[in-house]
Amino acid sequence: MTQNTSLSYRDAGVDIDAGDALVDRIKPLAKKTLRDGVLGGIGGFGALFEVPKRYKEPVLVSGTDGVGTKLKLAFELNRHDTVGQDLVAMSVNDILVLGAESLFFLDYFACGKLDVDTAAAVVGGIAKGCELAGCALIGGETAEMPGMYPAGEYDLAGFAVGVVEKSKAIDGKSIQPGDVVLGLASSGAHSNGYSLVRKIIERSKPDMNAPFDGDRSLADVVMAPTRIYVKQVLATMEKVTIKGMAHITGGGLLENVPRVLPENTVAEIQKSAWPRPKLFDWMQQEGNVAEKEMHRTFNCGIGLVVIVAAADADAAMAELKAQGEAVYNIGVIRARQGDEAQTVVV
Repeated sequence: MTQNTSLSYRDAGVDIDAGDALVDRIKPLAKKTLRDGVLGGIGGFGALFEVPKRYKEPVLVSGTDGVGTKLKLAFELNRHDTVGQDLVAMSVNDILVLGAESLFFLDYFACGKLDVDTAAAVVGGIAKGCELAGCALIGGETAEMPGMYPAGEYDLAGFAVGVVEKSKAIDGKSIQPGDVVLGLASSGAHSNGYSLVRKIIERSKPDMNAPFDGDRSLADVVMAPTRIYVKQVLATMEKVTIKGMAHITGGGLLENVPRVLPENTVAEIQKSAWPRPKLFDWMQQEGNVAEKEMHRTFNCGIGLVVIVAAADADAAMAELKAQGEAVYNIGVIRARQGDEAQTVVV
């Protein structure tokens, strides 16, 4: 090729036609997530959304996150249909703990060379996550950047916006000794601790496709998408007062629950109060991981913590179960002694 040869964007590694093909694939997926308030969506320079008029003093709540190194397993296992749900879950569950209804979601998909089928599978998972959360997939960005990522790899980021009535925002300030700690079951490791998950897999070299938990393989279990709790918890909030919530992400039970607790309180959690999924037992054994390290790295089977008054505990559990959640009474709030840790697992 001489210096006089006419160059195109495709010659530089960016395929505009592939991008257009992906947008055509995405549009019907996004359309399935439409909800009241969407004034403009996929295809424009920006997306318009009207805050629902039923809110008298609306406060917007936002959250952003990625999927982390779970993506490395997605590449290795060629499984791209669930990480999109992970992406949505990480943000919508985060804003849920403030009492917020999820309104809309935007995604950012970046790669070196765009594979339309792979990207469509990822966005299909994002759309499913949005449906589960009741929010609209209102826009996003697909960036093809030659030389930035190895062949076959990509990165994801997501951004969610929700709304809560100002007087109903949950801040944990009313939590006091005697309150009850409820735990909602996770679907697995969700999207946290995967650098350690991958290290354990690398050390033990298991057959990823062999039966592991019932009829599921280890690959099925480690790629299970993060559970989305939005609709179930919002429905429960209509009937029971929730004092505080914690989304159990990076930092596990030990570091996430204190984020919602008043400084003079401790959440004392009984690890025998719920059945720990087989995945966590396997990882602890194969990686020789200390018990405390398990609880500060993984959710260990509890994806969301809900704190209520003791008098409301039975009603909250009944409603969450009616909404399809596996929920356990896992502990109690007590007074803090000195500068002890604010969450203890006993």
